[in-house]
Amino acid sequence: MTLTTKDTIAAISTPIGTGGIGIIRVSGIDAITIVDKVFVSKKEKKLSNVKSHTIHYGYIFDDKTNEIIDEVLVTVMKSPHSYTCEDTVEINCHGGYLSLSKTLNLLLSRGARFAQPGEFTMRAFLNGRIDLSQAEAVMDLINSKTDIAHKNALSQLEGLLQDRINNILNELVETSAYIEAHIDFPEDDIGDIDKSGLLDQIDRIKCNIQNLSNSFNEGKYLKEGLAVSIIGKPNVGKSSLLNCLLMKNRAIVTDIPGTTRDIIEEMLNIKGLPVKIIDTAGIRDAENIIEKEGIMRSKKSIELSDIILAVFDSSALFDEQDLQIVEMIKGKKCIIVLNKCDLNKNLIDLKFFENFKVSHISALKGQGIDELKDTLFELAVGKDSAISQGDFLITSQRHKFLLDSTTDALNMAIEKIITKQPLEIVALYIRESIDSLSEITGAVRIEEILNKIFEGFCIGK
Repeated sequence: MTLTTKDTIAAISTPIGTGGIGIIRVSGIDAITIVDKVFVSKKEKKLSNVKSHTIHYGYIFDDKTNEIIDEVLVTVMKSPHSYTCEDTVEINCHGGYLSLSKTLNLLLSRGARFAQPGEFTMRAFLNGRIDLSQAEAVMDLINSKTDIAHKNALSQLEGLLQDRINNILNELVETSAYIEAHIDFPEDDIGDIDKSGLLDQIDRIKCNIQNLSNSFNEGKYLKEGLAVSIIGKPNVGKSSLLNCLLMKNRAIVTDIPGTTRDIIEEMLNIKGLPVKIIDTAGIRDAENIIEKEGIMRSKKSIELSDIILAVFDSSALFDEQDLQIVEMIKGKKCIIVLNKCDLNKNLIDLKFFENFKVSHISALKGQGIDELKDTLFELAVGKDSAISQGDFLITSQRHKFLLDSTTDALNMAIEKIITKQPLEIVALYIRESIDSLSEITGAVRIEEILNKIFEGFCIGK
C-alpha cells in the first residue's frame, strides 16, 4: 500500500448482503465534489454549500443514463472533523448488493479510487487523528467477542496504551539526555554520573515495560479466544458436554458410537474470556474412512489447543482406548472430565490422572458444569487474573515483540554500566530502546510495518 492521501477513495463500509441499510464511505480532497456529481438533493442543495456534519435526503442519479440508482441519505463531514481528518461523505443506501455496487461504480467513474483494505484507518493515522496502537484497536473493537474484550479494545482506542507508552518514552528520553550530557560536556560543572541512580532508574523503567509485556499472556486470549478441545473415546458424552456448555443442542447426541465425524467449533463466554470450544470425533480404532479422517483431525486438535477437556465415562472400567487417550494428553494442559457422575458408580481409579485437575460432571443433568467452567478459567489465566479484575491488557503480538525488544536493549545498557563500558555504548542501547518502543505508537514510521498492520483490515475501514 502506498502511503499517500492525495487520492479520493471510496468503498462499501458495511458487510455485503441484504439488509436495511448499506453505507458507502468516500474520503479525500475531492470527496464532496465527486458525490455532488451523482447526488440530487430533494431540496436542490449542493453538498459543497452545506454545513459540516449535516444529513441530506435525495437520490443517487446517473446523468449519463438518466437512471435513478437509489433513494439515499448523505452525511457530509468536512476536514478536519472526520474519521480520516479529510473531507468525508457517507452515503446511506438501501442494503441490497445491487444498489451499493451501482452507487460505488458510479463514484469510481466520477473520479474516486477504490479504497484498499484499512486505507481509511491508515489515513486517520497518517493525518494524526490516531496513533498506530489506536489504529490497531479498531479491528480489535470490531472483532471483540466478549464485553471485557470490547472494553479492552475501547480503552486502547481511547489512548490508554498510547499514554502508557508515552510516559515510558518520556522517562527514557530523560535518561538518554542525562547520559548524553555527561558524554558531550564532560568538562562542564555537571558532576560525575550517578551510576547507581542510573541503574535504579533503568531497572524501574524496565519493570514497567515487562509488566505491560506480561499482560499479553492473557491478552492474546481476549483477542483470539482460548482454544479448548473436547476429546475422548466414543459415547463418553463429549457432544453432550458441548451442548451443556453452550446451553443449546449444537451437536447430535445418540447412543451410536462414531456419530461425530468432524470437528464442531463454537464460541463460549466464560467470565469475559472468549473460549473456542471444539468437539472432536471419538478416538478409537475405526475402519470407516470418514470416521478415520475425523479421528485424525481430533488428534491434530490436541496439538493446537490451549487446553484439553479429556472426557471419560466414570461409570465404566478403564480400557485400552482410555489408556491410549491418557498417553496422548501427557504433558498437555488438560482437565480430566469424569462424566456420568449422576449414576453414582465411579469405577475409575484416579491414579491414572495424577498431576491433572479433575472435574466430576453429569452432562445429562447439567451437574458440575459451572464448577468445570471455573476450573477452565482458572487453569487458563489463574485465580487473580487481570481479565477478571478488568485491568488493561496488550493483545497484539507486534506490541509484545517490541516491548520485549525494548527490555533486551535496556538489559544490555544495564550490563554495560555494570561492566564499566564507555557511556557512548550505554547511550547507544538507550536510543535503541527508544526506537523499539516508539514503533508501538508509530512515532517511528516504517512503511513495511504499516502495510503489514493495515492489510489485515476489511475494505471500507
